[in-house]
Amino acid sequence: MSLASRRRRITALIALTVLGLFASACGGAGDGGVRSSDTVNGLSYDLSPQQPGRVHATKVDAIAAQLPTAVRDRGTLVVTGSVGATPPLRFYATDDRTPIGSDTDISYLIADILGLKVDTRIGDWAQNFVKIDSGEADVFISNATVTEERKEKYDFATYRLDNIALEVPKDATWTYKDRKSLAGRKIGVGSGTNQEQLLVKWNEDNLAEGLPKIDLVYYEKAGDYYLALSSGRLDGYLGPNPAARYHAAASGQTKVVTTLSGAGDALQAEIGVLTKKDNGLAGPLRAALQYAIDNGLYKQVLDRWGLGDEAVPQSRINPPGLPKKKG
Repeated sequence: MSLASRRRRITALIALTVLGLFASACGGAGDGGVRSSDTVNGLSYDLSPQQPGRVHATKVDAIAAQLPTAVRDRGTLVVTGSVGATPPLRFYATDDRTPIGSDTDISYLIADILGLKVDTRIGDWAQNFVKIDSGEADVFISNATVTEERKEKYDFATYRLDNIALEVPKDATWTYKDRKSLAGRKIGVGSGTNQEQLLVKWNEDNLAEGLPKIDLVYYEKAGDYYLALSSGRLDGYLGPNPAARYHAAASGQTKVVTTLSGAGDALQAEIGVLTKKDNGLAGPLRAALQYAIDNGLYKQVLDRWGLGDEAVPQSRINPPGLPKKKG
């Protein structure tokens, strides 16, 4: 087994251990006794690789005709993205190799409307941008926030509000009021994410006011953050709100103490399908998403994964994003 495969298996085992110990089952076990679905916060999550409940659409010729000729002739939409340790965004199914989740469903819905087949690729956060830059992938669909800096190289078609959450150990006694509450604490965050950008800015502001620094801690996988939280090596983890809510409810070991926009106080951030700038895909991507919104298919996808409260009323191309870093 390759190192990458071993890492994926460790991450999946962490997630499944959490699910098996703390979530109440809904439905039967799959092959080998592995649970194929779980109920968290009253919603049943299908964890199987087959995904029989995935929402599909029929091809819309008028939208498909907007595709660049090369993509239309190829017949596939090459989608790259990261895979997390827990639902609902993009995570491994119980077979430890099939990416499923809300972002995966969005990619299939877009491809259906465009009359394309999905060609799934997997990369860590930084690798996904490289795959777009090199042309290896057409789109990056993996909780990518619209930022002003990214808009210089990429186009976005938005499909969800971007909310983040601060997850802390269940027995933590400290409370979050504002950025000053994080002074002197160890906070986990993903490298290269908008959450990191926010924490860096908050730390600069705290230091300017004479407060202790925020100790930013980085791990490779989401499962590593969860283990660090449960063992007390982290005071908190700032990450995507959907994953935090699921993990806290399923594990019983953590709690969410605050949620906020992925852009902080500046504006309500949005998540978008990311593609290379001016490659001709942003228009048909937005049109496909808007068709799904207008026809109720989009709502079905979000509701399936418990994300109805993060729905956008319309898909937008390159809306205002997280401001650029200073300096």
